[in-house]
Amino acid sequence: MARSILPSHADRLRLHPVPPRLAPLFCLALLTASCALASFALACATPFAAFAVLAAAMLPLRPALLVVTGAWLVNQTIGFGALHYPVDGSTTAWGLAIGMAALLATAVSSAVLRTLPQGRTPLVLTVTFVAAYAAYELVLLAATPLLGGEGAFTAAILTRIGLTSAAWLAGLVAACEILRLVDPLRRKEAMSA
Repeated sequence: MARSILPSHADRLRLHPVPPRLAPLFCLALLTASCALASFALACATPFAAFAVLAAAMLPLRPALLVVTGAWLVNQTIGFGALHYPVDGSTTAWGLAIGMAALLATAVSSAVLRTLPQGRTPLVLTVTFVAAYAAYELVLLAATPLLGGEGAFTAAILTRIGLTSAAWLAGLVAACEILRLVDPLRRKEAMSA
């Protein structure tokens, strides 16, 4: 059987910590756990741009959007349930704006990953992160005329949040690479075949 010289869609994805059939579930579990941790530690500064890049690097667009939506729902549940965000129109609208920003960052990440060359993964993920973070923050900035909060868009705050998000992305990618190297799921799958 001849192999195609063109990569399949699954091969174009840059992170393969688990077999492709398990990738959506793994990505959802990883981002849900990360989002829960980040929500408690960072509250409103949850690194959704990092989550968007990771999801887009592991999954096709539709599952990536679903996974990021799941992470956003975890964030909102923790915010309103455990952190006692005020249940009012402004807070709810900001929550929706954050969700829209996270989804746009995911779509931008997916588009950037499709257009960049397949090699040099750290560089590709860095460029993708910059684009995702810019898209995420631009959506939030666009919401400020209606919702307020312009003071949160200073260079110092954006830089701090961007660096924190970049650190989260690095940690998530490292976790994926460590799992890929340890490879327990693939070994078990190969033994049962």
